Amino acid sequence: MPIVGAAILPHGFPVIPHLSEDAEGALKTRNAMEKAGEALRKLHPEVVIIATPHGFRVQDHIALSYAARGAGTLFWQGKSLEMNIPLEGPFAARLAEAGKAKGLPLALVGFAGNRWDQSSLPLDWGVITPAWFLGHNRHLPGRGHVLAPVPEGPEGPPVLVVTPSRTLPWETLIDFGRLLAREAAADPRPMVFVASCDWAHTHREDGPYGYHPKGPEVDGKVAKAVAEHRLEDLLDLSPRDLEEAAVDGFWQVLVLMGILREVPMEGELLSYEAPSYYGMMVARYWPKT
Repeated sequence: MPIVGAAILPHGFPVIPHLSEDAEGALKTRNAMEKAGEALRKLHPEVVIIATPHGFRVQDHIALSYAARGAGTLFWQGKSLEMNIPLEGPFAARLAEAGKAKGLPLALVGFAGNRWDQSSLPLDWGVITPAWFLGHNRHLPGRGHVLAPVPEGPEGPPVLVVTPSRTLPWETLIDFGRLLAREAAADPRPMVFVASCDWAHTHREDGPYGYHPKGPEVDGKVAKAVAEHRLEDLLDLSPRDLEEAAVDGFWQVLVLMGILREVPMEGELLSYEAPSYYGMMVARYWPKT
C-alpha cells in the first residue's frame, strides 16, 4: 500500500505535555504537533517510519532499526518520561535487501539479542518525541530500559527507525526515500513517514552553538519552501549554510523528498517558531486525490 501520509515534526522534547506544562514557550508547536499527530493517527497506520538524526549512526550508511522493541527515557527539569514500544522488523529486512540490490548503503542495526525478535534498541529523543504524538503517549515507569519487561496494555503501531548518515551524497538519501516509498507500496499495510527535524540551532547567543545570522536565514528559507510546497528548493542550500546554521533536519527531509517523488502529496505548514536557541517546524502531508 502506498505511504498514506507524512509529516515534518520537531524533537524538542519539552513539547511533550508529560515533561513540561508550558512546553518551555513552544505551545504553538505543541498544538501543531497534536493536530498533525491526530491527522496521521486517523489514517490508521500499521507501521510508522521515523527518520531521526540522533539514533544509531553508521558512517556512510543509512541505519535501519532491526529489533522487536525500543526503549528509552527522557529527563527534563526534574521530570522523566519512559517509553517502551514495538519496532518493525520484517519490513526493515525487506527494505535492506532491496537497497542492497540497488547498491544503496543500508545497514540493519540491532542491540542486545542476536535475533531481531529478541533484540531491543535504545530510543533517542528524535524518535520518542514524535512517537508520543503518534499513538505512544504512555509514560511507563520502569520500562524505559532495553532490558525492561515488555509493558502490558494497548500499544501504538510498530516503528521503523531510520538514521541517515550526513556523509552520504544528498541524492543517495533521495534515492533511499524513493526506494522506501516503492517498498511500502508493495506491503499490504498502511504506513506513514515522519522526518524528525529540528532546524537551525544558532538563534541565540546563550545557546550551546552561539548566535549566527545563518540560523534565522536558513530557517526562513526552509519555512518558505515548506509553506509554498517547494521542498526541493532546499537543494539550493550549501553544506556551509547547514553547518553555520547548525541544522539537524535537512537529511531527514531529503528522504521525504524521495518519497514525494514517488507519492505526490499535498502539504501544509502548521507552525514554525524558535522560542529557544533552535527552530522547530510542524508540517503534514497527505496524498493527492
